[in-house]
Amino acid sequence: MMGQSGGKQNRLFYSFKLEDHVPANHLLRDIDRFLDLTDLRAYLAPFYSHTGRPSIDPELMIRMLIVGYCFAIRSERRLCEEVHLNLAYRWFCRLGLEDMVPEHSTFSKNRHGRFRESDAFRHVFETVLQRCMSEGLVGGEGFAIDASVVKADAARWRGIPGAAIDERRGGPAQATRAVREYLEGIEAEGRPQTMRRNISITDPAAEWTCAPGGPAFFTYSTNYLIDVRAGVIVDVEATSAHRTQEVESTRTMIDRVERRFAIKPTRLIGDMAYGAADLLGWMVNDKAIEPHVPVWDKTHREDGTLSSSDFKWDEQTNEYRCPQGKALRSDRRPFKSPRTHVTRADTIIYRSSQFDCASCPVKGRCCPNTPVRKIARSIHEPARNVARAIAKTHPYKQSRKDRKKVEMLFAHLKRILKLDRLRLRGPSGAHDEFLLAATAQNLRRMAKRLCPSAPRPAFGAT
Repeated sequence: MMGQSGGKQNRLFYSFKLEDHVPANHLLRDIDRFLDLTDLRAYLAPFYSHTGRPSIDPELMIRMLIVGYCFAIRSERRLCEEVHLNLAYRWFCRLGLEDMVPEHSTFSKNRHGRFRESDAFRHVFETVLQRCMSEGLVGGEGFAIDASVVKADAARWRGIPGAAIDERRGGPAQATRAVREYLEGIEAEGRPQTMRRNISITDPAAEWTCAPGGPAFFTYSTNYLIDVRAGVIVDVEATSAHRTQEVESTRTMIDRVERRFAIKPTRLIGDMAYGAADLLGWMVNDKAIEPHVPVWDKTHREDGTLSSSDFKWDEQTNEYRCPQGKALRSDRRPFKSPRTHVTRADTIIYRSSQFDCASCPVKGRCCPNTPVRKIARSIHEPARNVARAIAKTHPYKQSRKDRKKVEMLFAHLKRILKLDRLRLRGPSGAHDEFLLAATAQNLRRMAKRLCPSAPRPAFGAT
């Protein structure tokens, strides 16, 4: 017999439990097991007033943001709509059926205010990281470092010459927050504002970058420091898309992890960008970390002439010996006051004798265009030799494979979490977005590694 739905008369009582309508294998159930924000209110208490009307619960806003970054909901306006409609999102955010969802403007006000002043997103990231450590997902033996560029929220055609940014000083009230932040930064650092040729009007701190095979655009760099045991992100730093700042962030992140979690890796894995001499010296001499990185070396010659590696170094006499047995020294006469001979590039120049080179039979293959041969030796050369020796070992080959874990996280960040373009502007906006995205990735990693039994629906399904 054909069935028929009930009448349209409203029921007087309803029996509804939100818990029963969230699938047992939903990703948010597993994430909720590992997310503990009980201390968030105490952490943010100094940044709230003791009088006035009660504010929106900060834990509710953080949980909503985590939902947005876990499920690639990039717009906060759309996030509020999704939490309003989706029962699983309501359950995760501790909202009942009749509870009101905050307006999207609430997130901007808190982000530019108390969240940024207290660095609340850093606190949430480190809380999740602490849980990863307690679950045994962080070994602390090997770390991998890498950077990836992410497009800034700045149009390519909105670029102006660096000197023109000074005109924005005339009306600070009309300047955007990103412009004010940039101008305050260059004044605090004492660097000239005209040092760059192309600056975005909407986001001056974004770097004009050209990716291989594509057009130039304004970008920031997200720098990940991960533990290679399970691919957990142990620190993240937002910098401009400039290699010098990307490499310098390595010191910042390793020092911060050691200071806050008392963890220092025995080996650090990276590509050739992290094989600069000063960074290798810092790793080997200051931190006692094995550098599993290729050495940045430009001494090899491709024109058939002798390279620096063809000269033998004598540590005792502090000199090089050429293939003909002649000496290359940093000084050939004593000085009344001792000199280090260290250049601005942190190198010491070793020169041969002009008398020896004039009659040398291999001068055409050694220094055909100069009267003497010069070799610039880095003051960090012992650390470079340590990295070269490690590159010949079997653990180094394994490190080359482990480095792919950080590259996979960048692919997941852009392809799955859809963070291929920033929505917030300025260094502080990039800082907030990268921290929240890394927090979401660590939570998803724990849910995947520690709750593998339950089959999950396709991405985006609830």
